[in-house]
Amino acid sequence: MKLVVLMLLLGACGGRATTGPTAPVNLQRKPLYDRIGGMDAIDGIVKDFVEVRIARDDRIRDRFTNVDLRHFKAMLADQICEAAGGPCKYEGKQMREVHAGMALGDAEFRVFLDDLRQALGALPAREQDELIELLAPLKEQIVAPEDPSKSGPLHLGPQ
Repeated sequence: MKLVVLMLLLGACGGRATTGPTAPVNLQRKPLYDRIGGMDAIDGIVKDFVEVRIARDDRIRDRFTNVDLRHFKAMLADQICEAAGGPCKYEGKQMREVHAGMALGDAEFRVFLDDLRQALGALPAREQDELIELLAPLKEQIVAPEDPSKSGPLHLGPQ
């Protein structure tokens, strides 16, 4: 009898032993938007970033003195939501237009991302990295190009 049951089981498996579930595994991950907790989480991140991180950071705080923070938070939340694959659509001005004439440098952009990463602190490192990677390309639209007359010699390739 045991032999019959074993043969039936092997026949049902096509003669192969199986381990784990037989249902197909969904290898697609959820969008970043869902993995970070959706709009409620994004709003919390933006609030912490603006009201705590930037407000206390002497390195960058003065850059936001004349900024409509309510509008800034709404636009930043929409940008993060859209970049993370959420349902939002950023409908603000282009970054180059918003930051024209501000003469923002690399150091200030790094401070901005550093403060943002701190505001993302409750998220797993993988999601933090993914979100920062999605926003980092905005640097070329935000940071003013260096004035060639004030820079040193041009170096091509690694130093």
